[in-house]
Amino acid sequence: MYADAPSDSAPPEAVLPMDEAAMRAVDRATAALRRGEAVAIETADGSVGAAVSVESVAIDAVQRLVQLTGAAPVLAVTRRRATVLKLMGEGTGVVALSLPRCLTADEAHALADPEHRPDGAMPEGAMPDGLAATAMDPGSRETAAVDLARLARLLPAAIVAPAAGHTGSAAEWAAKHDLLLVRARDIADYRVHVVRTLRRVAEARVPLSGAENTSIAAFRPIDGGPEHLAIIVGNPVAGEPVLARLHSECFTGDLLGSLRCDCGQQLRGAIAEIARQGSGVLLYLAQEGRGIGLVNKLRAYRIQDRGFDTVDANEILGFEADERVYLPAAEMLRQLGFTAVRLMTNNPEKLRQLARCGIEVVERVPHIFPANGHNEAYLRTKAERSGHMF
Repeated sequence: MYADAPSDSAPPEAVLPMDEAAMRAVDRATAALRRGEAVAIETADGSVGAAVSVESVAIDAVQRLVQLTGAAPVLAVTRRRATVLKLMGEGTGVVALSLPRCLTADEAHALADPEHRPDGAMPEGAMPDGLAATAMDPGSRETAAVDLARLARLLPAAIVAPAAGHTGSAAEWAAKHDLLLVRARDIADYRVHVVRTLRRVAEARVPLSGAENTSIAAFRPIDGGPEHLAIIVGNPVAGEPVLARLHSECFTGDLLGSLRCDCGQQLRGAIAEIARQGSGVLLYLAQEGRGIGLVNKLRAYRIQDRGFDTVDANEILGFEADERVYLPAAEMLRQLGFTAVRLMTNNPEKLRQLARCGIEVVERVPHIFPANGHNEAYLRTKAERSGHMF
């Protein structure tokens, strides 16, 4: 049996319920960021400010943000990105980068986007004079803005400014400037809360090659986000440990047969093995690219082509090595009637995270496939840097 493991994040039961209005506000704010619009963010002390995504920011957006707030903006990036820029030591969280003068959109792009240099750092002599880096608190506006960009599947960076000299409520300020308002604490709790709203919305029999007695159940969160799927092979008995595989979607590997990873082999091999053993469930989770999304995964591939491994590539972009969460998997298993699994995996983190989410892992079932010549370095990195058991 695999025991619970310590974690820096709060367990699901520690997160206060979020009402539907708060969840809609976060959802609408992510859409606004993707459109390049500014959003208003309220912190726990009632202060308010505005943020725009670095990735989708227009050239004149910084000046508009200054006019909107009356304050000089900062660039909020992850600690990982600040480390790559050699502005901070190793760690997690969010860092605010500021200048004695007003930051420009071009400078924000150069600092946040690793496309400017193969190793993701700034070109020699290009770092702005007087640049200061300050670690931010978890409940800060800067941390919330970066988390919101993550939720929007954008680069994890934002330009943020406080509303200078504002009196009155955050809602009044946001309404005055026609901005969507979202609370920092709701952004922080969003992922956990959305998992609580997962519901089975459709199920049908889908005979598969080599596994004809198969059905697929779709689970949708109330925010209208992407569905997670349960591929149920045979007739597993509810209440008993089920043979299970957690598989994160991989467009390039699962659908196109990419040789850069082993995802397609793992997907088809797991279904075949479950069918051979008689029954089980494969959870197909909507968290492409270890949770950073397809676009960012393609960016990571470009960085890997310059000689970096998959862990380095994610961190150069400003992400953690693995951004996936397994709360949806645990919730789906519970709704399917399972609280214990025989887990098909080589990843020890999946064992720890499922246990932490209340699912008992009674056995680890190895799930190994040979390298193909294109993914040898990738598999070696998973073993040496992520602890995968091959």
